[in-house]
Amino acid sequence: MKKIITTPNAPAPIGPYNQAILSGNTLYTSGQIAINPETNELVLNDIETETKQVMHNIKAVLEAANMAFEHVVKSSIFISNMDDFAKINAVYGSFFDEATAPARETVQVARLPKNVNVEISVIAVK
Repeated sequence: MKKIITTPNAPAPIGPYNQAILSGNTLYTSGQIAINPETNELVLNDIETETKQVMHNIKAVLEAANMAFEHVVKSSIFISNMDDFAKINAVYGSFFDEATAPARETVQVARLPKNVNVEISVIAVK
């Protein structure tokens, strides 16, 4: 059985999907981009600030499911420019304990929703 997870502390979906689905003990989040949920505006000042907003949005969704970054087992990062990898990785890494960090892939894509530079989704297990 699946449970819809939603929180006002992360951006509302911009299409026919939910912020996350909890199935048993596994949480599947939709990709998060750098929309500030309080203003509904994109945060695109620089790649570090953008990535930090994405991670805060993921944190809000995890918390809505009574989980935290320590529960994340897999993440997917989509970026528009691989030259930003090191900066994105530094911000992303600050949210995890390196010794227990999740499995991950990082893929450069041609374009992301709303022309953002980074989108991240996670799978978490409690």
